[in-house]
Amino acid sequence: FGAELDLQLRRRRCETVVICGVATNLGVEATARAAFDLNYNVVIAADACGSVAPGLHEFAVDNILPRIARVRRTAEVIEALRV
Repeated sequence: FGAELDLQLRRRRCETVVICGVATNLGVEATARAAFDLNYNVVIAADACGSVAPGLHEFAVDNILPRIARVRRTAEVIEALRV
């Protein structure tokens, strides 16, 4: 929020963002929601995310993120980029 990331992505005609990181249920989810609200195609590399408790990560990956993103394993994301 408040950064030029959206502007820079649009200048480069990016339509899809791949997100991974720490605190799946906080930072990753918030970033995914923002990207979704800005009409990006959102992909979550679920095995490249984590949280302080496994249950928090799993809840976000199983229940929240699939509503706004495609949740995939890192290997699947890399394979898709090769095409």
